[in-house]
Amino acid sequence: MTSTGTTSGLQTDPEVALRREPFGALAYNYGTRRLTFLRSKEEAALAPRLADQMKGGLNAPICLTWEITYGCNLACIHCLSSSGRRDPRELSTEEAKAVIDELHDLQVFYVNIGGGEPTIRPDFYELVDYAVSNGVGVKFSTNGSTMTPERAARLAGTDYVDVQVSIDGADEATNDAVRGRGSFAAARSAMDALAAAGFEGFKISVVVTRHNVAQLEDFEALASCYGAQLRLTRLRPSGRGADSWSELHPSAEQQVSLYKWLLERPGVLTGDSFFHLSALGEPLPGLNLCGAGRVVCLIDPVGDVYACPFVLHPEFKAGSVRDPGGFAQVWHSSQLFRSLREPASAGACASCGSYDACQGGCMAAKFFTGLPLDGPDPECVKGHGSRLLETVPAGSAPAPGPGHSVPVALTTRRGERAARRR
Repeated sequence: MTSTGTTSGLQTDPEVALRREPFGALAYNYGTRRLTFLRSKEEAALAPRLADQMKGGLNAPICLTWEITYGCNLACIHCLSSSGRRDPRELSTEEAKAVIDELHDLQVFYVNIGGGEPTIRPDFYELVDYAVSNGVGVKFSTNGSTMTPERAARLAGTDYVDVQVSIDGADEATNDAVRGRGSFAAARSAMDALAAAGFEGFKISVVVTRHNVAQLEDFEALASCYGAQLRLTRLRPSGRGADSWSELHPSAEQQVSLYKWLLERPGVLTGDSFFHLSALGEPLPGLNLCGAGRVVCLIDPVGDVYACPFVLHPEFKAGSVRDPGGFAQVWHSSQLFRSLREPASAGACASCGSYDACQGGCMAAKFFTGLPLDGPDPECVKGHGSRLLETVPAGSAPAPGPGHSVPVALTTRRGERAARRR
């Protein structure tokens, strides 16, 4: 949410945290999970578009994604990190807690924890408790396979924690074709457990594909029946998605339908994922810009820091939390992040009258399809990207990087087996 008003003498309740920024301030309400941008009337007059001020970077990320493990019991065909087996170099519990300490000092309001399947890490709940006790809220994504009634009750009783359950079909057949056999049932079981535990407003997260875009209203109904929020995410050609993107990404006609559907439902969460669609007319809610290295970034399981969750490639590695100075040094001083915060030319999109609306689209989508970064998005709604894709030689797009595509098997602890027998 964006608001304009005075930033001096702001009165906040105990659940609201305030962080000063060059444009004014950010206020985050831990109770409602709402982020508000605050600017004085003078600041707003100087730069009417908040997004223009964001391009120069912030004192700390708004959205920091932390993949704490590559371990996963699924092998989703569009997984952005090609997850499966754990990396033996993963940050230790103490190293992870040190990162949380840094995020607290930087006033990072919350961290989006993912993977892999983050709950596979034996210290997952320990790290969640540590973050929350240090004023860093946690939003984590799960396939639901490890959720139990006891864990759901624990989460429901923990302040400043948000849970996001992933599905990619409103029915078993559509979902399991992408995420694997049994994954729909596991996700629904997790939703049942969260709802039964009284966890209000958990998220149902969907990557929009050409095979599920016709199910948007079914997803909406599913979220409604659980009292959950629906979150839609754009499919990127990252990780295993590089091999499945051409088959899965929505058609041009489906993108127009999606745009119209989202316009009518401003309450559906998107994480600014579909800003390239704003070239169709009225802007979608959000900042409508590529936030890579400006307002977002990613920490991977071994502590490497990337510009965004969708560009896990050496070209977009900014540093490591294990380097001297830690994460703060990377965020403030990385040459890569500094370059991303410099004013950029519209490049090949300069002659298009829609550039101000779409900002040229997604950097990751362009990079992993072999298009120039100053060129059009491969899903450009004006058709410029699809025409340019036809000129990209087969096999010339950058490889998505090393994968971890051997799913791990979930094991049941001896104590838990004994507890179930009682």
